[in-house]
Order: sequence, then C-alpha cells, then structure tokens
Amino acid sequence: MLGRHPRWARRVFTEADLEAIANAVRDAERRTLAEIRVHVERRVAHGLRRRTTHPLTRAREVFAALGMHRTTHRSGVLIYLAVEDRKLAIIGDDGIHARVGDEYWTDVRDRMVQRLRAATVADALAAAVTEVGATLAQYFPRRPDDVDELPDDVSLGR
Repeated sequence: MLGRHPRWARRVFTEADLEAIANAVRDAERRTLAEIRVHVERRVAHGLRRRTTHPLTRAREVFAALGMHRTTHRSGVLIYLAVEDRKLAIIGDDGIHARVGDEYWTDVRDRMVQRLRAATVADALAAAVTEVGATLAQYFPRRPDDVDELPDDVSLGR
C-alpha cells in the first residue's frame, strides 16, 4: 500500500510502479542465484559540514544496511537512486564484481542515465534490473537448491 511510503515516494511512484520493479527483480532472480535490490531515496545523505555524500559511498552504506554482503555466494547487486539529487550508483558484491569489473558497472550506470532521460523512473529501474539480471544469470546461474535470500521489493529511504 503506497500510503505507508514516504510522501516523496508517493509523488514519484505509483503502487503499480513499485510492483513492476519488484516483478522485474523476481523475474531476474528466477534465472540466477544472485540477489538484486533496488533502493531509492529522496536525496543522498549529507555528511559533515552539510556536504552531499558521494552516491557510490551512500550505495555502499545502503548495501551493508540491507545485509547484501551476507549472501551465500557474495553475488548481491544494489541499484541505488537518489531522485531529487539525480544521483545513482550500481554496485556488486565481491563475487560478481570480480567477474565483471568496474567498466561493466559504469556501462550499466550510463545506460540507466539514458533511460532516466527517456522514460519514467520506474521504467528505467526495471530495465536496469533486467539488464543486470541477464549478466548475473551468465555468471551465477540458478541452482535447484537456490533460496531467495533477500526481499524483492523496492527499499525506500526517507
């Protein structure tokens, strides 16, 4: 129910938008044992002296706060977006990062920026999830004994 979400999120997303993103995560995870999370905040957190935290630094904080580093195969991926600041980051845990490297994440980020300019926020996020999911399926194919270790819903900050 959207009413339980922060006011800023209700201005950006409909309930159908949030469900479409969660469905993209579920669909992507059906082909891989990796875990994908989407976290959206109104603004990037501010550090000392009111300086805006770098989105990659904030994404790492959120990654840890969501427990993504605890996945069995170290194959978690976080797609982070601060809508009002127009900042984003995409990070992968050690297992996946060792396979794809920095250039892959930069390319995914750049394509997501293009999608954000051309489509809605929800569509851009769902497309990024689908793209990352296809790559994860190559390196971490799903196994019969795989369990979903993390929630599929969109994590929303304040």
